[in-house]
Amino acid sequence: MNVREVVGSFEVSAERGCVSSVLLRPPEARALLVLGHGAGTNARHSFMEHLATALAVAGVATFRYNYPYSESGRGGMDGERVRLATVRAAVAAAKSTAPDLPTCAGGHSTSGRMTTLAASQGLIDGLSGIVAYAFPLHQPRRPDTKRAEHLAQVDVPLLFVSGDRDRMARLDLLRDVVRDLPAEAQLNVLKGADHGFKVLKRSGRTTGEVLAEAARVTADWMARQAEL
Repeated sequence: MNVREVVGSFEVSAERGCVSSVLLRPPEARALLVLGHGAGTNARHSFMEHLATALAVAGVATFRYNYPYSESGRGGMDGERVRLATVRAAVAAAKSTAPDLPTCAGGHSTSGRMTTLAASQGLIDGLSGIVAYAFPLHQPRRPDTKRAEHLAQVDVPLLFVSGDRDRMARLDLLRDVVRDLPAEAQLNVLKGADHGFKVLKRSGRTTGEVLAEAARVTADWMARQAEL
């Protein structure tokens, strides 16, 4: 498959400067997903590369991006204000690179949460929906739903893709959260997958197969949102 990769950058703010982006657009792409990375990775991490490739196979273009902290390679994370500003700037930059495609946004772990937070605060608009891979509902072994309280203010459709071995999203709590949301919301459970979508050898599945499933679910869901 001849997938076009375009490496670029965009400005987060005058204070924080620019961060890198990667547009991966397959032929006949049907939609675009603005795809942020998890807290301890970056846009070029192998998980992000493999997820973006799986999405491309499924017909979804992706716009991956760094935050200022991951761009510099330093430890820790930027404050919430900076991360929200990055999500807002990434969505705007992504739309300018592929204005012909219906656009969703989201990402893995913290980026899914930052995207929903940005939407709940009215910082981003013009999205067909939000996709949260491994939404970090709570700290490991400290189950609660406080991190989901802002989701009630999100007014676009939501897709949650979560593994049933994810220690940061107890499945019964996540199901209850998704069921009670006022906006259209869907939960897809990846059997045997943990927070990083890894599976045990005895499961008979591979991480690649899990990512392919996540990509197919995402592509089908995004196609339905674009038709609405």
